[in-house]
Formats: sequence, structure tokens, C-alpha cells
Amino acid sequence: MTSLQTLLETIQHSGLYWVTLLFFAAYPVVTSVMWITTSLVFVLRWERREIDVAPGTSKVYLPMVTVLMPAHNEEAVIERSLAAACEIQYPRYEIIVVNDGSTDGTVAAIMPFVRSGRVRLVDKRVNEGKALAINDALPLARGEIVLTLDADAAPEPDILSHIVPHFRSARVAAVTGNPRVRNTSNFLARLQAIEFTSIISLLRRSQRVWGRIVTVSGVVAAFRRSALFDVGGFSPNMPTEDIEVTWKLQKRFYDVRYEPGAVVWMTVPLSLRAHFRQRLRWARGLMQVLHKHRDVLAHWRFRRMWPVFVESSLSILWAICFVVLTTLWIVSYAVGYPPVGASPIPNFWGMTIGTLCLLQLAVGAWVDRRYDRGIWRFFPYAIFYPLIYWALLALTTVLSLRHLFAAPRSQPVTWTTQRAGRAS
Repeated sequence: MTSLQTLLETIQHSGLYWVTLLFFAAYPVVTSVMWITTSLVFVLRWERREIDVAPGTSKVYLPMVTVLMPAHNEEAVIERSLAAACEIQYPRYEIIVVNDGSTDGTVAAIMPFVRSGRVRLVDKRVNEGKALAINDALPLARGEIVLTLDADAAPEPDILSHIVPHFRSARVAAVTGNPRVRNTSNFLARLQAIEFTSIISLLRRSQRVWGRIVTVSGVVAAFRRSALFDVGGFSPNMPTEDIEVTWKLQKRFYDVRYEPGAVVWMTVPLSLRAHFRQRLRWARGLMQVLHKHRDVLAHWRFRRMWPVFVESSLSILWAICFVVLTTLWIVSYAVGYPPVGASPIPNFWGMTIGTLCLLQLAVGAWVDRRYDRGIWRFFPYAIFYPLIYWALLALTTVLSLRHLFAAPRSQPVTWTTQRAGRAS
């Protein structure tokens, strides 16, 4: 037996290895059952009922709303998004577009809407990032509620009728919507359509039952403008300003909600490289938020944040286990030493995990079918989700680990938008 085989045998018969293996197997089972059950609680308790109205509050509630769309190099998609925004069915709203140092034809695409009087344009000549683009426009907004939309997001006409009623409660500072994938033209995009239905949407329903959510959606979210001023606006130095502002609001004891009826149609990356870069940024952003807000664990008053902090931390730990164990098993097979606890042929536990994953994806598609009637077409792609996506997400998480232990940089995070070939 070689020294490498001896080392592998020692590792795979250690107590730490078996604890790691147990966590690696149990985590997806426990979380899948938890997400399925709690999301169904959300559906039964809130989703099919009218939003609660506080006693003595009029149901006629039509505050002024500002639709705010920051943009950088969005020539390929912004015209369609603005056309959809202009069709929103709500009596009191305005649209502001912030061009943040675009170098393409973004401004030319916006100008017809400006000349028609339907859109106001803030034309910044320097790329300073999405967070500063929104912050700079907030003092110009006339609405007490600000709906932020990505420049590739086309909202449904009834979006404000679903979002605005939540703000009758003075504690509500933000309401995140339900982004759906529009450009489902290739395999990767269809996997993302399944993901947004069965992972992201389902998880937000679950977290709403817990009382706190990890993040609003950067694609579509509405904010009480005074609450944004109260927490100092968006943080320019964070790569995921949407996650960060969610935590800031909830640490100030504001309520953040999820509204699945607030549907927007978005454009997702079609290339693996662009998708990988996006997920790397998301992973890096979550790490920095956990680092910055790690103090929530030290204070009883933040106890309602503990579930989302712990769940996020455990997901990172599971990703580390995924990469470490997979690497260990590959090396074991390569040297002719069959790894302990792993098999190329699916065993009982592997089939259990796979079955629960498919059940979770099916529940998500069933729940969201009323908002995206065509989502069932892509359910056969669900079988590839644990095979491809788990590996991709685990890899981006591990590559971003250093940001969990380092403070965010002080400089603003600027845009790196690449839309060419993505719109369809």
C-alpha cells in the first residue's frame, strides 16, 4: 500500500470524516423537508388570502410610487423593460431611470420615453455602481414607496396592486417580488427557470414563515423611502447591495415581506461563463454580509435573525463538505482505493436525497404555476439540477470563502454589465 493510500485510509476511518459524511448526507434532506413544509404553510396562511388590514385603516390606499430603474450598458434590454413599466396599472406613479455611466446606446434607447413625458432621466457620466445610482436618485423621487427594477426586468401590469397594500402596515419597509425567467432559449436558462421557481421562490416563502428573509430580490423590490433613509440607503461597497440592505432593515426591526404575485420577467445569463461570474458575485456578497453582520449572534434583540444567519452559514459549510469530499473521492478512485461512504451507483441515501430534491422542485413548480403557466415544460430539466447546480454553487462558495473573514473594501462596487447576446 502506498503512502497516499495509507493517508486516504486514515482520513476515511477518522471520526471527523464520519461526522462530515453524516452532515453532508443529512443537510439536504433536512432543509428540503423544512422548505417544503414551511413554504406550504405560507401558501395556506398568506398567499391565498387578502393582505391583512390594520384595524381602523382604510382599504383605499394609493400612495405615490416611484419606479426606479438603474442602468449601465443596457441598450439591448431597457427599451422593452421601460415599455412594460409604462403599462403598469396604477393611478399614481412615476418612472425614473438612472443611467450610470453607460458607454453604449442606453441613453438613446431611453430618450423616446423621456421626450414623451413618461420617464425622468438622471444621466450620470461616471460608472459608480448600482447602489450609488439608486442612492443618488432617492432624493429626487416623489413617491413614498420606491419600486426598484433591474433594467432587464419587464413587470406585469398589476405589479403595484400586489405590492402596495403591504405598506399599509407601518412596520413594512420592503416587499420583494417574484422574478421569472423570460429568455428560456437554452439548457442553462431552463435550469435557472426551475431554480427561481423551486429554490429561490420556495425559500423566500419559507423564510417569510420564519419571520426574516435573507434577501430581497435585486431584480424587483419595493421600499418605503423613509426606511431607506433611516438605514443610510444602499451600501456602495457591497457586491450584493440587495442582501445588505435587507439585513440593515431587519436589524432596525422593520418587516421585509415576499409577494409572489408581484411578477417581473427577467433576462438571465445564457453562457456558463457569465452565469458562473454572477454566482461568484452572489456568493462573495453573502460572505461579506455575514462577516459585516456577525454581531446578530451576540445580541438577544436580533434573535429573529438567527435562523437565516445559521441557515446561510450551514449552506456554506455544506458547500465546503461537497468540494472536499468530492475531491477526496476522486483521488481515492484514481489510486484504486474505493472511498468509504461513496459509490458511483446511487444507494439508498443518494436516492432519498434525489427524490426529495425532485419533490421540492415539483412543489415549487406547482405553487408557482399560477404566476408562470409554462413552468411545467421545464420540469424534466429538474433531474439535472442536483448534478450540475450543486457542483457549481459549491465551487463558487468555496472560491469566495476568503470574503467571509475579510471586511468589505471601501471603494464602491461598479457595474460590469455584459448584455450582448443575452436578450431574446
